[in-house]
Amino acid sequence: MGKIKIFALFIVFFNVNAICFAQTIIEGYVIDAENLKGVFASVVLKDENGKIITYTNTKNEGYFELKTTEKGVFNLNVSSLSYESQSKKIEIGTSSKIKLNFNLKPKITELKEVVIQSRQPITVKKDTIIFDAKSFLQGNEQVVEDLLKKIPGLNVLTDGTIKIGNQEVEKVMIDGDDFFEKGYKLVTKNMPVSPIDKVEVYQNYSNNKHLKGIENSEKVALNLTLKEDAKRIWFGNAFGGYGLVSDNRYEFRANLMNFGKKSKHYFLTNLNNIGIDAVGDINHLIRPFRYDEPASLGDNQSSNSLLALNYELPNLKKRRVNLNNAEMLSLNSIFTLSEKVKLKTLGFLNTDEVDFFRNSLQQFSVGNSTFANTEYFTGRKTQITGFGKIDLTYNISKTKTFEYTGKFNKTNEKNSSELLFNNDLLNERLYANNQLFDQKVVYTNKFKENKVFLLSSRYINEKTPQNYSVNQFIYSDLFAESANNTKQFSENKMQFAGIESHLLDKKKNGDLFEIKIGNQLRIDELNTRFELLQNENNIAFPNGYQNDLIYTTNDLYLSAKYRFKLKNFTLLTQADAHQLFNQLENFNIKTNQNPFFIMPKIGLDWKINDKNKILTSYSYNTTNAGVLDVYSGFVQTGFRSFSKGLEEFNQLNSSSAILNYTYGSWGDKFFANTFILYSKNNDFYSTNSIIAQNYSQSEKIIIKDREFLSISSSIDRYFKPIKSNLKINLGATKTNFKNIVNNSNLREVKNFNADYGFELRSGFRGFFNYHIGSKWNYNEVETTIKNSFTDNMSFFDLSFMFSDKFNIQVQSERYYFGNLDNENNQYYFLDLETRYVVRENKLTFFLSGNNLFNIETFRNYSISDINISQTEYRLMPRYVLLKMEYRF
Repeated sequence: MGKIKIFALFIVFFNVNAICFAQTIIEGYVIDAENLKGVFASVVLKDENGKIITYTNTKNEGYFELKTTEKGVFNLNVSSLSYESQSKKIEIGTSSKIKLNFNLKPKITELKEVVIQSRQPITVKKDTIIFDAKSFLQGNEQVVEDLLKKIPGLNVLTDGTIKIGNQEVEKVMIDGDDFFEKGYKLVTKNMPVSPIDKVEVYQNYSNNKHLKGIENSEKVALNLTLKEDAKRIWFGNAFGGYGLVSDNRYEFRANLMNFGKKSKHYFLTNLNNIGIDAVGDINHLIRPFRYDEPASLGDNQSSNSLLALNYELPNLKKRRVNLNNAEMLSLNSIFTLSEKVKLKTLGFLNTDEVDFFRNSLQQFSVGNSTFANTEYFTGRKTQITGFGKIDLTYNISKTKTFEYTGKFNKTNEKNSSELLFNNDLLNERLYANNQLFDQKVVYTNKFKENKVFLLSSRYINEKTPQNYSVNQFIYSDLFAESANNTKQFSENKMQFAGIESHLLDKKKNGDLFEIKIGNQLRIDELNTRFELLQNENNIAFPNGYQNDLIYTTNDLYLSAKYRFKLKNFTLLTQADAHQLFNQLENFNIKTNQNPFFIMPKIGLDWKINDKNKILTSYSYNTTNAGVLDVYSGFVQTGFRSFSKGLEEFNQLNSSSAILNYTYGSWGDKFFANTFILYSKNNDFYSTNSIIAQNYSQSEKIIIKDREFLSISSSIDRYFKPIKSNLKINLGATKTNFKNIVNNSNLREVKNFNADYGFELRSGFRGFFNYHIGSKWNYNEVETTIKNSFTDNMSFFDLSFMFSDKFNIQVQSERYYFGNLDNENNQYYFLDLETRYVVRENKLTFFLSGNNLFNIETFRNYSISDINISQTEYRLMPRYVLLKMEYRF
């Protein structure tokens, strides 16, 4: 039945799409009536209600051409600066071509006259591209994310990550102010689309305003500008839904906003148990990471957790497998205290209860040893996160700024599971906490037009204690004691303090010189205590399974970078010098090491012409060992797994080369990008492992020579005749490394992975739109034997706009797994939502159905160098919700 429905949807698609190919071409010239010369103007085709059907700009000698599949009576509007606008009514019927010309008269502007100009869908102003939101709305959008998916060149991934071309945006601002930094999904997944006037794309964006035009930035950011009637007033919406034929399913979200001159407030909440992720990756909010950016001191520093219950999700839409019960509240304000002082406050509270069900069969083959493990896992994770942040910006003068950022995060997590492991019932309990205290100050002085000095300092204190217990003892092959349960306590306390000065000097010829000097101190305290128990009584703390160490790294560094500008070439030279002072105190025994090394880098950018660009770079890197590389005792990392470090200092060397070729830019009708990365580790961390049926133990070892090759290509092509955008993605990675398993000789492991697929999205102005695509994934692992498989995922989404008040959205997916049996290797999903507007911008009703074929379980297949796994997951069951949205 499911296949028949999917097939019927494809038939509808191809029939409607065939109709869309019947086009009418409208062409002509726009000429200055007095001078008889071509005029650069905007040409917009609108229906009788003023809705934009299509648009273009004139080219050489004022020539324009429009293509449309619409029929009926329309208005063709022409406008240009310094000229009076003209409009002509045309009727599009069976004719394949319509010719008409416009003679524009110069505009005479009088004082105090109000000139109203027509809205252009896309406007370009230097590094800013402005999209008129109204021109891209199709009527079925609810939140900002829905609008962004319709804008050409913007790519919204399934998890809500926004990319422009191949680069993720830095932030999503509201009227020029940033509330959430890298945690922008809180805005895009929750803010209603109705108050949005324009979407602005900032290219070559700088997070520090004083660095604009000086730093060599390729970052991009988004800014949402609001309609005038949404400013300086309180407004918002409430959206709620409850299950009609489903057991206790609900969704509720609300937004309350006020964007004034002196203060801006954005309060939002989201509660649901239908699998919706309203916040994205919470770490993007708590720990935004900016790589190699001035004043990004400490962004790469965080504490480490050693253990987690296995809640790994299959590669499905998260709402299909996220059996949640989530509540989120965020209160955010920006206060302009004076012309020089701005204060931002952010408060965030999130609770969630996630249930997880997994059944798996793992077949191990290691040398001459083969065995199989079965796991029937039922787990629950309860988590509460509270996060607060204060940003204070003091503009000392037009060229000097002082910034302070303070953060506090507290996360409490309770995990429990019932695990039937080879017919033995294990109960796991894991209590994990995280406490973060983070303070940062940045002083910026633009002391000359093209010279900027930055001074930044930061202090971080983070703790991650964990308590883990298992009510069964399955390690009789490891320990002689007659225990019947185990416990482990672990904690990593991390303190970081750093100070850094950075000078940027932009030369008149475009060269850029940068130099920075700094000192970073990190202290890690790692304590683990593993114990064997008989009922509640401790009977042993096994030797070799305890840790008590303090690892201190003090890094004094100097970095110099010079970027030469030579016509169409840019040459980058860079050298980073590091003097480390390492100290390891393990069970009160201290050792020290003071290595010195230099890391060089060279790069060449070649702008062949306006369409073609090549970027290349080569770097030689040295990585200092972290705390999880140097501990000496085994640590429990899972119910049947233990691992240990090396108990010694190490600096590992690697080199990498990058080649990137780009044709066009992300806003063009045709854009292509190819990225190649090759890296070689002269030495790297590998493992010496013992794999048995009831346990595995891995010790870190250092092996010579590991290679990694990654190639990815993407093509983005807009077909104006069918108003559709085609995306093609190709990618492959190849790695080889070596390890030791069960006292074997050093063995080589080769991995190969390839991804390839396409998607086609329409942008019709009529009642119908589609989004179709398919993706294949090939995996291959080779040791002494070779295993491989190919998976496929296809989707087909339809949108029907029957009127401004009523529309229907249909989403379908098909999954195919190459190495599963015929009864379990194909899955079909169908979702549907209808929307009826009772009163525009006030009251709307929805009827939403998810997983209408009621697929209850989902099975996939995976391979590694030691096992083959078949895993079955429980899915979110079918539900139908009646929803209502009220705007105020």
